[in-house]
Order: sequence, then C-alpha cells, then structure tokens
Amino acid sequence: MTARTQTTLPETQRGPAERLLDVVLGGSAHLWHHRPGLDVNGTWVAVAGADAKALSRGRKASPGLFVPAAVKLYGQLLELYRLNPTLMAHFASYALTQTDWRDLKVATCALMLVQEHAGQPVRDGQGAIAFHDDDYRSIGEAMVLHYVRRSTRMLTPKAVLRVAELLETPEIARLNRAAGFGDPASRKPPLGRWKRVAQKWLAAREANLPMLQGLVKAGYKETLKKLARKAGYKPQSQGFFEVLGWKQKQADGGHRQVGLHGLTLVKRERFDGLSEAEICEWIELERLSYKEVVGRLPKDVGLTPAILATLLPSLSDRDLRLMTPTLEDLGLLQEPSVKARWERAVANATDQRSLNIAKNVRGEDVRRKLEEASDNAVKKAVAEATAETDVRVMFLIDKSGSMEGAIEQSKEALSRILAGFPMDKLHVAAFDTMGMVLQPKAANRTAVQHMLSGLKASGGTVHAAGVHALHRSGVRIPAEAKLVVMVVGDEAGEAGDQFAKAFHACGYSVAAMALLVSVAGARGNTVRSGAKQLGVPFSEVSVGQFADPYQVPRVLHALMDAPREAGASQSGWVDRVMSTPLLKVA
Repeated sequence: MTARTQTTLPETQRGPAERLLDVVLGGSAHLWHHRPGLDVNGTWVAVAGADAKALSRGRKASPGLFVPAAVKLYGQLLELYRLNPTLMAHFASYALTQTDWRDLKVATCALMLVQEHAGQPVRDGQGAIAFHDDDYRSIGEAMVLHYVRRSTRMLTPKAVLRVAELLETPEIARLNRAAGFGDPASRKPPLGRWKRVAQKWLAAREANLPMLQGLVKAGYKETLKKLARKAGYKPQSQGFFEVLGWKQKQADGGHRQVGLHGLTLVKRERFDGLSEAEICEWIELERLSYKEVVGRLPKDVGLTPAILATLLPSLSDRDLRLMTPTLEDLGLLQEPSVKARWERAVANATDQRSLNIAKNVRGEDVRRKLEEASDNAVKKAVAEATAETDVRVMFLIDKSGSMEGAIEQSKEALSRILAGFPMDKLHVAAFDTMGMVLQPKAANRTAVQHMLSGLKASGGTVHAAGVHALHRSGVRIPAEAKLVVMVVGDEAGEAGDQFAKAFHACGYSVAAMALLVSVAGARGNTVRSGAKQLGVPFSEVSVGQFADPYQVPRVLHALMDAPREAGASQSGWVDRVMSTPLLKVA
C-alpha cells in the first residue's frame, strides 16, 4: 500500500536547524536582476527565452530588486532570528566569510544591523546596570567593514548600498516594524546602524586614497556617489571629490566647506581620434580595466581583438567565462595564450552559469569546455563538503509510474550534479518494484545524460529495491566512511520502517538522508519516515532548485556535509555554521 502524507514538518515542529537549511535549500540565489523579467507566481523568469506558459502567466518585473524573492529570503532569516538569535549571528558571519552568495550577505547584514540586540544595558531590581545585552548589531557593522585584500568574501560598494536599498523597500520595512525593530508609527524605514557604519566605510576609503582610486577603476564611481549621498557622508578633504570627479556646489543652507573651490577633478577622457594601437598603449600605460575602457571606445573602432587581448589581465575568471561568446566571435580562443587563460578560468568555476553560456557559442569544443566548468563547480562543492571525512554517496532514483511527467525533470537535475562526484565513491540505482544499478561511462555531464536516457516511468514503488540492487552488485561501504543517501522522487512507496530495514539488512550504516523532491502528483513520506526510523538527519530540496546555476553548489554543499559525530540529529553543515567565529569590529 502506498502511503501519502504531508511533505514537511508542521510549522510548530520546525526548529532553527530546519529553518536554516530551508534558507539554503529553498532560497533564491538572486534578489537583483539587471535585465527585464517576469514574475511567475513569485519566481523571477528572464523575458528572453521564456516559454509561452511563462509569458502568459507572468507579470512584468523591471530590472533591479525582485521584491517577492527578497521578502521570502528576508522572512526566512527573520524567522530563524526569532527562534535563535545566536544561530542567526553565526550564520551571518558564516555567510560573509565562507560563501560567495552575494545577495545572502546583503540580506543577513541588513537584518543584523536592525535587529533588537544592540548592547543595551540591563538593570537589576535597584535600577543599577547589571550587565549589557549582546550587541549583535556590531556583527552587521563588522560585515560591512570586513576587509581582506583581493578577497571576494567581503561586501563590495554595491553590496553596502544594497543593504540600505533592501531595508528601504516598503515590504521589508513592514517586516522589520512588525518584528519590533523600528517605530511602528514612523514613515521612515528602520535602518539601524547602516548610516553610521556606511560613513565609517567611506571614511576608511577617503583616508586611503589609493584604495578609493582602485574602486573607481573597478567601475564603482557612481555607486560611491550614491553611497555617500544616502549615508549623509561629509568628506574631510577635497581628495575624495577629486578622485570621484564629483563637482560640488554650495547647499541652500550655506553649510558646506569642503570641495567648493580649487578642485582638480579626475575625468575619464574618451578615446576618440586614437588608433587601435594607441588605445592599447594607453590601456597598458594606465593599467585600465575593462569597465573603464568599454564606454570610452570610438564607434569606428569598437571592441577589437587587440583591445580585448590587452584588457585580459584586468578580467576575473568569472568575467572570462561570461565573455566566452565574445572571445569566440573575436577569434581570441584560437590564440594559445588567451585559450590557456580561459581554460584556467573554466577550471576555477564555482557556479553552473556556464551551461547557459554554452547555448550561445558555436564551437563544439568550446561548448564542451563550458560544460566542464559546470562539472568543476559541483566537484569543488563536493570536495569542500567532504574534505574532513570519507563520504560515500548513494543515489536512489524513483522511476515508478507515479513519476510519469516528473522523471525528465529528475534527469535534468541529476545531469547537473552527478558528474561532480568521484566515481569510486558514487553508487547509483534506479527502482520501481525492482532495482537497477546504473554506472556512468565517465565523470562528465554527457556520460550522465547517456546513463539516464533509458529511464522511463512505469511500475510500482519499492525504494528498498534500489538498496538491495546495489548490495547484490557488490557495493560495500568502509566502516570508517560515512554514507549519505539521496533519493530522487516523490517518496510515495512502502512504509518508512521497511525502507530503513533494507539498510540494516545490507549492512549499510547511514549518516544522513536527503530527498530531491520531484513530484508529478501526490507525495508520500517513505524517505522522511525512513530517516526517522534510522535516527539520522533528513533534508529535502526541490529538483527545481537545480535549475539555478548559482544554487547547485551551495545546495550540494549543505546536503553532503554529513554529521561529524555518529548519531547526531542535525546536519554537519549546521554544525559548521555554529562553529564559525562571530565577526567583530576591528
């Protein structure tokens, strides 16, 4: 008999650990989009390439902050904070120093700057100060001020500005007021300590003009101006205005004293009238960046192979991957030195955006290399999650009749992730009422797609059949290794205790279990209840999350991080978050 029940724990039973995993496993990777989109039931979809269904159901979403995603993510963080402020504080520190999720850094920083634990004095019965409350707002300040030379794990000027923009969004301001973080009668949104720390951040750059000049060269000039205006920053020297090329005039009140006279403004001159060779010489002499150059090129010259080749040292690995179609069009991938630099960028990929870029290139070899970049991102996530422990992974793929209409989505998700696992530590089986062991011919996306191509939805559902099939094929897990089981399907099958017994019967000791939810109709509870019977942590994530190129590595990292101690009731990833030192203002 097939058991069908509610997919998730009731709200009253979901603790901080479950909610923290929800942020990573169910959150949106992007809050800000730079191109027109559609709001399809709260999900952002690019207008370009949208199918007919999305075009008919979606509402226009202008470039910029996608409010539904922002409200969802901030609301999740707020619920986590309400349940456990200390966990939220550690998570904010973890988000900044241990992840590359830029919008999560912005959202966690915003919350920490406005939440109520601000170091207030706590008085005893006689009115004397007994002690001071925790000052978690200082963690938000430390997130803004955190600086590591050449690191990507700190807030950019744009991110510092976005913290304020997020807090000023009416829907977010309402959430903060409802949480008691601001005056409910005030029309102004609660900003907490943002203005104060933004002024400190700007003052540090003004005191170090080479740092300020570097930000201008990186293309942040207008962002810095917006930041200064919003924070009400008052520069102490004319150098601040000169570097930004920012002409000043006296305010109506006549109170301005700095930057009104004798400014030597730094202006960017266009390259009109210069030849290609002269432009290249200028780039090398001034060490100009790509962003500094593209807006200054004469129309009759444009971006040529020689100019782009000269700009290559200023491009990051991510820039190079994104510019692959341009490099191909200009013929630069035929140049050995450029190709070698591009291939290094491919090898260093940390997301799967290359799969989208691959659709816009012509060469088969280039397309295959971009797919390798996608596989490399997953390999890095898996390697980081398993660095401290020998982890073996068992994937069980539901191909029963109830998966009709969902099996193709399962295949697409698996094609994005399976190639990232070491083949000697990966064990895959598909099942209906009978299990079938699967083995990719190679550790790449093409081989995984070939392996999955023959799967068709039909038959009944016995999850345990997949476990027994792997055991019969000779799969054994070393005693010192930890086994993570990932089931792909709707978990509608046998009772959970029967599923759990299969692992005991085969001698498999499970450390953690996850469900990659792929549903065509109703849901069951075989996997969740099986994990409960085994007494191991359980996580679930929709296979739809694997369509997001930025979400795949971080989701896998959280799913793969098995508990550090045997018998632990929560994910090892949650343990890792809690062990992250709290950030402090230097």
